[in-house]
Amino acid sequence: QVQLVESGGGLVQAGGSLRLSCAVSGVALSTNAAAWYRQTPGKQRELVAGYSRAGTTVYGNSVKGRFTISGDSTKNTVLLQMNTLKPEDTAVYYCQVTVNWREYWGQGTQVTVSS
Repeated sequence: QVQLVESGGGLVQAGGSLRLSCAVSGVALSTNAAAWYRQTPGKQRELVAGYSRAGTTVYGNSVKGRFTISGDSTKNTVLLQMNTLKPEDTAVYYCQVTVNWREYWGQGTQVTVSS
């Protein structure tokens, strides 16, 4: 059974940094794609960053140059380093892993950036 547990969210001032972690169990991250999404009330979930099985990374336009996604295969964890945070980055952040075309999601972690 694939399970994802996010952590690392919280309250930070604009310009600050946070690092989100997603602990994955039930599947090896090294052979699957993973991504971070975020959602605010009344809006659709949007892609923040992701990487494919081939190692190709993609970032949402609003976070390019500020956020970095990476995978730690030894800990089976997906990381999202977020720098130079802005109030508009405030959202619930979700980890997602794709295994054999099936998507698995974590429960989400709240990130709040104060101005």
